[in-house]
Amino acid sequence: MTSGFDLADLSKTVRPQDDLYQYVNSEWIERTTMPQDKARYGTFDILADGAELAIRAILDEARTAPEGGEARKVGDLYSSFLDEERIRARGVRPLIDRLAQVDALSSIDELLALIGRLQRRGVGGFYAVFVDNDPGDPERYVVLLEQGGLSLPDESYYREEHFATIRDAFVAHVQRMLELAGVSDAAARARRIFELETKIAAGHWNNVESRDSEKTYNLKPWAEASELFGEVRLEVWHNALEAPVGSFDDVVLRQPSFASAVGALFTDSNLDVWKDWLSWQIIAGDAPFLSQEFVDEHFDFYGRTLTGAESIRPRWKRGVALVEGAMGEAIGKIYVERNYPPEVKARMDELVVNLIEAYRQSITDLEWMGEATRRRALEKLDAFTPKIGYPVRWRDYSTLRVDANDVLANVRAATEFEFQRNLTKIGKPVDRDEWFMTPQMVNAYYNPGFNEVVFPASILQPPFFDAQRDEAANYGAIGAVIGHEIGHGFDDQGSKFDGTGKLADWWEPSDRAAFEERTKALIDQFDALAPKLTPELHVNGALTVGENIGDLGGLSIAWKAYLISLNGEEPPVIDGLTGAQRFFFAWAQTWRLKIRKEEVERLLALDPHSPDEFRGNQIVRNIDEFYRAFDVTENDAMWLVPTSRVTIW
Repeated sequence: MTSGFDLADLSKTVRPQDDLYQYVNSEWIERTTMPQDKARYGTFDILADGAELAIRAILDEARTAPEGGEARKVGDLYSSFLDEERIRARGVRPLIDRLAQVDALSSIDELLALIGRLQRRGVGGFYAVFVDNDPGDPERYVVLLEQGGLSLPDESYYREEHFATIRDAFVAHVQRMLELAGVSDAAARARRIFELETKIAAGHWNNVESRDSEKTYNLKPWAEASELFGEVRLEVWHNALEAPVGSFDDVVLRQPSFASAVGALFTDSNLDVWKDWLSWQIIAGDAPFLSQEFVDEHFDFYGRTLTGAESIRPRWKRGVALVEGAMGEAIGKIYVERNYPPEVKARMDELVVNLIEAYRQSITDLEWMGEATRRRALEKLDAFTPKIGYPVRWRDYSTLRVDANDVLANVRAATEFEFQRNLTKIGKPVDRDEWFMTPQMVNAYYNPGFNEVVFPASILQPPFFDAQRDEAANYGAIGAVIGHEIGHGFDDQGSKFDGTGKLADWWEPSDRAAFEERTKALIDQFDALAPKLTPELHVNGALTVGENIGDLGGLSIAWKAYLISLNGEEPPVIDGLTGAQRFFFAWAQTWRLKIRKEEVERLLALDPHSPDEFRGNQIVRNIDEFYRAFDVTENDAMWLVPTSRVTIW
């Protein structure tokens, strides 16, 4: 067994006692060149690049697969995006019919109907429509309506002073796109579109409010929900969505006050500006699939301005992303056959067993939790469902039509296919075998409504997992990731769901108070942190607390699971490193990252994850074993006084 680390990579100038993240990663950060087409580049991105190359090979073969099969359908979709000559020859023609429909509108009812018809086929609307199992009754599906209508990443971009230059750039971008599409009076229309979106944004809940599982669970009969929209006839929009009969009988309004706020904007006096806004939504949505001038302008704002990326991704990569979004499981089926050896799943099963056992032992021994709550927590843990590698049943794409000669028709068809696939779930038994991430995605997730943790095949490789290295590094990397996802079942929001996936209060009041006291301390820790690239901007501890609880619990429990795996034996010393040192090095290495300043600013506004530098450093400052592993004392920068260290799970 190897340690899993190249000792030459460890810093010669930084001590782990002062900055674990930089000690493990600074040499890599210094020698690594940021790809021009990326806003961030780290461990996850490197693995994603490898998966992307593997998928490209699959798609290249699929372009000449026998006609009529699923592989050829995937290949035709990819081919339609690569056919730049045909796309260039069509120019703005794909926009003309839709923009003419907007021009012909003469009433708010006609506007709402057109928004609904277009939204079904991929144009952005004032509500996002999706389907999930009902938090109040997890054995049935329900439609959820999420506030929408914005073109900037988040409502804060419309009001915070440090986004003023982005707002100006956005207006200029909208003007240029309207001009490319041949829309007259583009400058004035762009300004009006921005002003309307600013009013829409004023009705939005912020990110902290929108992640609250209780506040956002507002189940209402359709008649009651539509009344919140005011005098505007929301049923016109609903009917135009062509949803299956009965699918909107009950809906969850995640932000109910948004309904009245946006409803008040649908007035006859605002009809013309809504028409401008809808024209913009059409152009913006189609831009990545139009001729090069649209593609370049779209990237200039959404890539260069918002994230700092210097150049657009190569066309083949964008084609891969399109196919993955439209037919991800069709590719995943082939990817798994070629890239996922069965022995990896067996090792992962063992890791998961040890991690769940570590959580069980930890919950059993928690000094701050009473017996009644402890019993329910253990019941929830026993009900966890781990999914590893790939689905037991693949998605059926047989009804999706693909034309190798028309990329925009394919994009619209794929959007409508997915829209209809989700809405037809209503009234059927909940499919707990469904995956909400493809096997080739380098990521993982916890789903509170299913009480499941899901680990796609593509993340189960070095540096997260390596069958040839010592288990300390595996537990510090993929073990901590697994622990993190299980930990989401017990974070500030996941802990509001029981073992069946129901939103239910299973806590004794005193135990919930003790839990919230600890989470508040973690919020305060992260509120005090500012990334090196943006020292004037701080982490939002309330927005990131769920992920921070996941990190803290995941890493703490992964250490206990590693000890369980040793069966009472002492960890070996390998390459001069103790088991604990290898464990924490693997954790820090997981978060190595190069990132652009613009991307840091964007993520601070909307990402529920803390910046990677703090995931690598701040979390370990709360874990006593870290101090023992590196003999950290009060004279070292990583020291956190014991009374300030947070232990939750």
